[in-house]
Amino acid sequence: MKTRPVLTLEDCLKIYAAAEAEARNNNWNVAIAILDEGGHLLHFARMDGATPANAVIALEKGRTAAISRRSSGKWEEIVKAGRTAMLKMPGILPVQGGVPIVVDGSCIGAVGVSGVQSHQDEQIAQAGIDALQ
Repeated sequence: MKTRPVLTLEDCLKIYAAAEAEARNNNWNVAIAILDEGGHLLHFARMDGATPANAVIALEKGRTAAISRRSSGKWEEIVKAGRTAMLKMPGILPVQGGVPIVVDGSCIGAVGVSGVQSHQDEQIAQAGIDALQ
C-alpha cells in the first residue's frame, strides 16, 4: 500500500497567505481556490474587487489542474496548437491560472486563481505553492 502526503488546513492557509500577498504586492484583486487531488474545494477567498465570475473561473482552473495533473496553461497551449477537440474534454478549462501541487512526484491538489491576466493568475498560484514547498 502506498502512502502519500495530503493537504491540511494549515497547508491551505499557508498557500493562501502567500498567494494573497503576491496579489496584494501587485495591487491585483483575485479569487483564489485551493483544491485537493480530486478537485474538491478545500479553501477559497475572493478578494475585494474580484468579480463573481472570477470565483467560478478560479475554481475551474484549479479543478482542471488537480484532476488532470497538469497546469491549466498546458491545456491552453494544446488548444492553441490546434487540438481544438480538447475543448470538449470533461472538467477541463484550458486557461492559464491553475497549477497542480506536486509533492514527492504525486499531485496532492491544485491552486486556481482568476482576476487578472492569465499569466499573472499563474504567478499568484505558483507563489502560494512555493510557500508550501
